[in-house]
Amino acid sequence: MVEELKYKVIQDREACIGCGACTAVNSKMWSMDDEGKAKQSKKEIPESELKENKEAAESCPVQCIHIEEIKTGERLI
Repeated sequence: MVEELKYKVIQDREACIGCGACTAVNSKMWSMDDEGKAKQSKKEIPESELKENKEAAESCPVQCIHIEEIKTGERLI
């Protein structure tokens, strides 16, 4: 059974400084691109991936990663 996608992961790429903290915390979701900025592998995630993505967002020194609940639009981080 496929898990319901419950959260949107939003990145402000212009604000990204390419420090790689998110990739160190969650390399399944985040990697560095050819421009030296972080890129995400998907835009929506299920509940089971929330914890590791919140940790990646919290590790960002410029706070350019945000997570929102899809149904309510509530921003968790």
